Amino acid sequence: MRLSIFFLPIIGALALAACDREKAPAPQAQANETAPTPASASGKGIDRSQAGKAAPDTAFQGPDGEEVTLADFAGKPVLANLWATWCAPCIAELPTLDALARRGDVQVVLISQDMGGREAVDAFFAKRPLKVLESHLDGDAALMMALNTSTLPTTILYDSEGKEVWRMVGEKDWAGEEAAKLIAEAR
Repeated sequence: MRLSIFFLPIIGALALAACDREKAPAPQAQANETAPTPASASGKGIDRSQAGKAAPDTAFQGPDGEEVTLADFAGKPVLANLWATWCAPCIAELPTLDALARRGDVQVVLISQDMGGREAVDAFFAKRPLKVLESHLDGDAALMMALNTSTLPTTILYDSEGKEVWRMVGEKDWAGEEAAKLIAEAR
């Protein structure tokens, strides 16, 4: 336990440095995101290099405080979004993720990387007009490490069998038609 406490500040610093602070690309640059290519040279965009890989069995905390894994959501496609309350691009995409969750086409699973615990995440949510979303918590970044990502936000689409379809590195408008086409790939 002492070892993980030693590494928490290091993980936090890495996560903070990894937050995608760049502006979203112009709509013209996003037009070809559905093509089966890896993320751009900047590391942002759609990445299909891990398609077919099973979701890791790493546990994280559910909204009720109980331990869950991505396998607990099997049976319907899942859009797992790694985010944090201090990440501006993460916050910017929350309303579009909420709109997507309301439509019910896919299970939207927000997984906060905040080390401040459930209280910090709950306080953040209490100030936002989000209607459907609830946040899970990966305060020690174990899931983020298991997914081999260092950028927030990172959003991964899993099919109903728990296999990765693609991942989006960076911010995305999840309420639009383009996102709907990408999500339809999980069916």
